[in-house]
Amino acid sequence: CTHEGEFSAGEPGNPKKPARIVQVTMREGDGKMLFIPDRIEVRKGEQIRFIIRNSGALRHEFVLATVKENDKHAALMRKYPNMEHADPNARTVEPGQTVSMVWRFDKAGTFEFACLIPGHREAGMRGTVICK
Repeated sequence: CTHEGEFSAGEPGNPKKPARIVQVTMREGDGKMLFIPDRIEVRKGEQIRFIIRNSGALRHEFVLATVKENDKHAALMRKYPNMEHADPNARTVEPGQTVSMVWRFDKAGTFEFACLIPGHREAGMRGTVICK
């Protein structure tokens, strides 16, 4: 999966510049899969360092894009379930692991972060970023 250097939800951030830290936890239980929190508000131009912790027992992903792009990407994942992601707007997180991702929101709008492993997004593993 590659993008032509164009991301719908902004652009990869600069780790050397200041960033507001937003912690996101991934977990599953009671037939649901969740991100906590599942709603994040950011300001246009703001740089965020997402600290993404998988406290569940399964591998999960954090993919930041528009709902439409994630729909398209999810369909591809159903075809190729073992696809590994090396995109700047995505992280794969093994159980018990924590990763980070620096992202700069340079466009106003509503974006989605979701786990695109087949069945996970459908089980509730999606969240919203509102950029004003």
